[in-house]
Amino acid sequence: MARAPDKENLTIPGPAGLLEALLETPPDWASGCVAVLCHPHPRQGGMMHNKVVHTMVRAMHDLGLASLRFNFRGVGASEGKYADGEGEIGDVEAVAEYIRQRWPEAKLWLAGFSFGAVVSARAAQQAQPARLISIAPAVNILGRELAEQLSIPWLVIQGDGDEVVPHRDVVEWVNQIQPKPRLIVLKGAGHFFHGHLVELRETLVATLSE
Repeated sequence: MARAPDKENLTIPGPAGLLEALLETPPDWASGCVAVLCHPHPRQGGMMHNKVVHTMVRAMHDLGLASLRFNFRGVGASEGKYADGEGEIGDVEAVAEYIRQRWPEAKLWLAGFSFGAVVSARAAQQAQPARLISIAPAVNILGRELAEQLSIPWLVIQGDGDEVVPHRDVVEWVNQIQPKPRLIVLKGAGHFFHGHLVELRETLVATLSE
């Protein structure tokens, strides 16, 4: 039977105060990669224990990566208050800097779901991850513009039955980015991937292990 990952509760200094975080490291972690995972909208119940974020954690462990999920400012035990998606970019950058200081040689991946997908994409210019993963990015809520085009491997996964972020909006967003991210559409999947979480995990593992 496979051993469960080691878990470490953390508080990470952020621009608006301490951020609550959870680091999970697979046994015999040797990949040299850490994935930072960003949760959905704080004003709509989003937090680091969201089911889609948890599915991403499990996929990262299947791939041999450590994962670090955290609560944005004002969520759970994280200090500060919601900052319209702009201040939250600084939260992502602070967590990325924590990883760089703790593991200077590790590769950093950034990943996010919904609100967290757009915020992590905007933070990528400063954080400079080796890879970016965006699940159902909320481009209809936070807008479409990136400060700079990104030339890193970038995977976008979207359900064509999404009732929160219209599928067509995400397709249009992906098409205006150069170089274009890889887009995978899950047939019948809604925004929270109810009934499709196993498919999401398997898709992440299969695609990212290529």
